[in-house]
Amino acid sequence: MADLTCRIAGVTSPNPFWLASAPPTDKEYNVVRAFEAGWGGVVWKTLGEDGPPVVNVSSRYGAISYNGTRMAGLNNIELITDRPLDVNLKEIARVKKNWPDRALIVSLMVPCDEQSWQEILKRVETTGCDGVELNFGCPHGMSERGMGSAVGQVPEYIQNVTTWCKKHTKMPVFVKLTPNITNILLPARAAVNGGADAVSLINTINSITSVNLDLMAPEPVVNGIGAHGGYCGPAVKPIALCMVGEIARDPECKNIPISGIGGITTWRDAAEFIALGAGSVQVCTAAMHHGFQIVNDMKDGLSNWMDEKGYKTLDDFRGRAVKNYKNWQDLDMNYDIKAVIDHDKCIQCGLCYIACEDTSHQAIKAERKGLDRIYAVVDEDCIGCNLCMLVCPVDTCITMKRVDNGKPYLTWPNDPRNPAHKKTG
Repeated sequence: MADLTCRIAGVTSPNPFWLASAPPTDKEYNVVRAFEAGWGGVVWKTLGEDGPPVVNVSSRYGAISYNGTRMAGLNNIELITDRPLDVNLKEIARVKKNWPDRALIVSLMVPCDEQSWQEILKRVETTGCDGVELNFGCPHGMSERGMGSAVGQVPEYIQNVTTWCKKHTKMPVFVKLTPNITNILLPARAAVNGGADAVSLINTINSITSVNLDLMAPEPVVNGIGAHGGYCGPAVKPIALCMVGEIARDPECKNIPISGIGGITTWRDAAEFIALGAGSVQVCTAAMHHGFQIVNDMKDGLSNWMDEKGYKTLDDFRGRAVKNYKNWQDLDMNYDIKAVIDHDKCIQCGLCYIACEDTSHQAIKAERKGLDRIYAVVDEDCIGCNLCMLVCPVDTCITMKRVDNGKPYLTWPNDPRNPAHKKTG
């Protein structure tokens, strides 16, 4: 049986599946239920300093449902914990004492001055938790107060705060990055330069999920008014994977450990994040949608897949996809594929023909054979774009066949068709 033990930035957990800092990790009751269900760790919902109370509104959530899938994307306007700091700290200490084998990271967000961070770190350290996660990502509510993504969008602030935290605590410091930025490498490098032990990403994406056309207000509606919120769930997974991969392959990030977050719902999602360099993976929306027991499907699925592939530990495949993540100019210009339709599996829906005829290269012809409709690929017109395969509702009915006869690998900078190559070559 595969060993799912996760080790990241000096923190060990029995499996890589952690609950992200969010409503599911807001109190001892939830966290204990999560650990009983089998989660390897949690990031406790973000704590703030003693001071002005945190007051939330209702409602707090908006969602995108697509093609029968509920909550394909989830938007929230909830703030950091609204529970007293002392109460949270006592519960954290108790949970860690009773569950010593689980990872317990505490998310923090305080004003951007050294004393505030020093004071809260000192108090959190007494709980015996395994580390802290600096919340530089929240795009709503707290950012208007000069915290959250207001810090995460300024690399200098990230580096300064990370440096302060490393100065005032011996606990591992995870830096949670905002995706609401044009280049994720700038904040990631700032975290590295500040001495971060790991980075976590992505936090939620600034969004409005929908507009209520009766009330004429963005969802979720609070007494006739809406606000932008943070977007998460399966819909954000492609964005998260890209940003994780960018950091994992960046030489300046010096192989910093990564805790991957963003739309992780199945074991396969987790495996993809790990293959792109993530250590642990953090889950929120899937747990809120399906409950804590979903972790058992994730663990079993990942373990079975690892057994099938011959991977004994997570390290055996962690980051293995990074070397194959390149820029466009590094792709093989000689590689050529054509679509092939298996007529025994074809249900004659015509989606491949419609997509190619209307929006691509008119490389599929439609013919009648008695009462049947037959679709055939015109090889000389097919450019191997994959669109027909993607729209086909029958798995493996349309596949892509390689036809370049093994021509040598040719990148765009070395391609004779490249004007720049002609000038230098």
